[in-house]
Amino acid sequence: MRIRATLAAATVSGALALAAFAVPAAQATDGTGLAQAHKLAQQASGHQSGMQARSLTAAESGDPYELNATFSNIKVNSSKSAIVVGTTNAVHVSYSFTFTHGSDADPTADDFVSGIDIYRNTDDGNFLFGDAPATCTAASSTVANCKGSIDIHPQEELTNADAGAHWTGEAFATAYNGQDPSDPNIDWSKVGTAYQDAVSSNALQRYSKLTVNASPEPVKKGGTLTITGALTRANWDTHKYAGYTAQPVKLQFRKSSSSSYPTTYLKTVTSSSTGSLKTTYTATYSGYWRYNFLGTSTTPAVKATGDYVAVQ
Repeated sequence: MRIRATLAAATVSGALALAAFAVPAAQATDGTGLAQAHKLAQQASGHQSGMQARSLTAAESGDPYELNATFSNIKVNSSKSAIVVGTTNAVHVSYSFTFTHGSDADPTADDFVSGIDIYRNTDDGNFLFGDAPATCTAASSTVANCKGSIDIHPQEELTNADAGAHWTGEAFATAYNGQDPSDPNIDWSKVGTAYQDAVSSNALQRYSKLTVNASPEPVKKGGTLTITGALTRANWDTHKYAGYTAQPVKLQFRKSSSSSYPTTYLKTVTSSSTGSLKTTYTATYSGYWRYNFLGTSTTPAVKATGDYVAVQ
């Protein structure tokens, strides 16, 4: 079972810090191994922001060395910022990068672990990793093309506080070079790492739903239509959908003879304390009625499927 990835505030350093992150060799390429490889690369780089308890003292005997390597051509979520997540299904966020390296790294080796994660830019920031490391294919003796996914499991990893545009991507790589990370006598000086922060900027959004119903159907020309609906979104605390309250939602109409809705809106309706919507409008033409929510930083835009009403 995956768990929310946060770290305690204790500060550790040197080989003691690295030993604390060790996992059995058999787990080196699962989610736990990814988190460990990330910590090794991040701490060895001296990176300080975003996650607590991840600094090393000045280089000590037995500390990992810095790989002669760089990350480039990085794409996360096809370079789109918003990542939309519902209440149940895992969301797989693709990424790719080019790894340029010296002779001290073999990105295709079984004990080479690399990937991209995203972390929340707060003191108690959450971290989201993939279920497996990146898969790297050699393009030449010094260049590998790597790809993978960040696998988000909302019921185990997210709370409502995680929603919003405050997530940063970071790339990491750890070459164990035959060293077993679970061995208490491991020679850390033979383990190489590479790290690059701020490779993407992302927003996690709570999946939204929007409905509409116009009645009566049919309606006499000049009669009054009542248009109801509901705006709901994923609640990552309860793992259910709940009303999105006090939000402006646009009412739109298109004639039967038209294939698109006008860019102007008939009126704005504010969602109730339960997310419900209700308004009235005079019926003049047969056509389709819908609500249109334009979205917020925590919730994506969504359009209801148009409801057809014939005017007689």
